This record gives sequence, structure tokens and C-alpha cells, in this order.
Amino acid sequence: MNKPYSNFNATLAIAKASFRSILRSPSAVIFTLLFPLIFILVFGFIGGGGITVDLGVAKGSDVNNPIYKALQGSGVIHLVTNETAEQMNKDLAKGHLDAILNITKNATSWPVYAPLQGKPQSPPFTVNVQYTSASQEKGKILNSLVSGILFKMNAAMAKNAPPALAELKETTVTVRAYKTIDFILPGQLGFSLLSTGVFGTAFVFLSLRQTLVIKRFFATPVKRYSIVVGEALARITFALIGAAFILLIGRFAFGFTLIHGFVTFINMLILSFIGVVVFMGFGFTVSGIAKNESTVPPIANLVTLPQFLLSGTFFSITVFPTWLQPICKVLPLTFLNDAMRQVAFEGANLWDVSHQLFYLLLWGIGIYAVAVKAFKWE
Repeated sequence: MNKPYSNFNATLAIAKASFRSILRSPSAVIFTLLFPLIFILVFGFIGGGGITVDLGVAKGSDVNNPIYKALQGSGVIHLVTNETAEQMNKDLAKGHLDAILNITKNATSWPVYAPLQGKPQSPPFTVNVQYTSASQEKGKILNSLVSGILFKMNAAMAKNAPPALAELKETTVTVRAYKTIDFILPGQLGFSLLSTGVFGTAFVFLSLRQTLVIKRFFATPVKRYSIVVGEALARITFALIGAAFILLIGRFAFGFTLIHGFVTFINMLILSFIGVVVFMGFGFTVSGIAKNESTVPPIANLVTLPQFLLSGTFFSITVFPTWLQPICKVLPLTFLNDAMRQVAFEGANLWDVSHQLFYLLLWGIGIYAVAVKAFKWE
């Protein structure tokens, strides 16, 4: 007696065959594993921080003084003025802010350019800077900049008495060190997932269509969903293996922070799963739009390249012009990168990053709606 045909078994068979073909594909290995690992190795060995110092300006800080204006004119310092005191303190502890600045005007001080009369008076301003041990290198850069600005201004007033415009008071919040690898690795993991989801999916379905493999499938009892799910399972499995490999290399070779150990590792894999599923929607869309294999790369690059550059993959989006940052913040890879960094370094759980997951879900719904319209079977 013949057994009834099983689409479940057919799906698994397609997934197994597709997974083997992925392992034999040099481009898949290069984009999913090699490129991200190269960047991780480079940044892991280089270490150090970036060239932009994120400086929070405390609420109530005096901003009508030459010290603040000099800091505004610095090309290295990015002033953050739109956060509450509570949020600034949290960001300082997590390494999102490199320091908090509070300039106070001394009510009992002498007029700025008036000569000293009687007993010594305090300088007109006090510059309070609170650093974080999570960003020691950038703290040193900021200290050098602030000290240099005060030295020049105080020297210019040396003929007056007292010969100082402001005094500098510094404190440091001791927290866990935020290493370069803690920023770079989640970005490279996102790079890997986006590459797998877009390029892998687009090329395989276009190839299956052009080689008439899908048409041959239609001559069998295999359902259409078995073809899609089987191919998707192969790519998801490959992407998760790549993600696990990248995380383990980062953790044991460069000390990448997985704050809660194995639990954080699992949460990172769950985020990777969600990310690659969303990104595969872009791949399905590209495969439907592309006419042949030569048109896949330019179309796919229109999707991936802006996200590689603008989503905080290699450096913080705060380095971009103010007008461009809102665009950076709504890209799907930005939401995934932010969620991964919060989970890995800050110890956030998946519920804590529900904001990012919600917008990833919206992107997923939108792109799969487009994919349904654009995808072609023949």
C-alpha cells in the first residue's frame, strides 16, 4: 500500500538540498561569514573609540557663555540637549553618552572683566563634567578639549584678577567598559543577516525560475508553500549558524560582552532569526523585480548599501548631518542593530526592545506585501 504524499517531508527535502547548495556557494560564505569576520578582526585588533564625543548637556546648564559656544564649534563634540536628566544618567551608565556637562554661573563671582577689589573672588563660571568609565578613551579626548578651551580663555584674562573665566570640576561614574567590539560586532552581525536575506534569497529564486526548476516542481505534488518554506528554512539555518559563529568568535577572541551569558546568546539568536526573516522579504521582492542575474546586484545594492552605511553598522549615526539622522533611524537594520546592542551590552530582554521589534514587524509586513505583488513563479 502506497503511503500518502507528504508535503512536510518534501519541504524538509528541499531545505536539506538547498542548505547543501548554500555551503557550496562561495558568495554565500563570503557575505555571511568572511566579510563580517574580517571587519570584526580589524576593529577587534585596532580597538579604541571613534572621533565623535557624545556630550550630554544637563538641564539648567548655562549655555550663554563663551565656553559652551566654543564646545558647540568643535567638530569632535556632539552635544545632546534633548534628553531628561534621568535618561542622561542612564545613557552615561550604559556608555551611550561619553560625559555630561553642566556649566553653572557663580552668583557671588566678580564681573567678568572687572578688576579685583578686595578679597579674592570665585571665577564667573564652574564647568562640571561627569565622565563614565564605559568610555575612557573618549573621556580623555573630551578632557583634553575642555582643558584646552579653558586654558586659552583663562590665559586671555590673565591681566584681570582673578585670572580665570572658569574652574573645572570633574567626576567619573564607574561602570562596565564599553569596548569597540561591543559596538562593531552587532553591526557586523546585522550586515551578515541582511546580506543572507537579500542576496541569498534573490539569487536562488531567480535561478530556480530561470532554470525551470520551479516549473518542474509544479509537475509534482509539491505545494508552492513547500518550495518557499524549504528554501527559507535553509537560509535561516545557515544565517543562524553564521550568527552563532560570529558571536562565539567575538566573545572568546575579543571579549565581546554577552552580559547574561547563555541567555543573552539565545536572545541574540532570536533577534537574528527575526532579522533574517524580515530581510528575506526584500530578497523575494528583488527576485521578482530582477529580469536576470546581472540585474540582481544593482537592485539588491539599492536595498542593502544605504543600510550598511546609515544604520550604525560601522559607526554611530550621530556622525551624520542632523537632517540625515531621522532617515537613519527608521531603517530596518537600524532597529535590529539597536536591539542587539541593548540585549548584548545592557542586558535588555526581548520585551525591553519591543519598540525596535514592533517597527521591524511593520517593515516585515510592508515588504512582504510588496513581495507578494512582485514575486513571480515563472
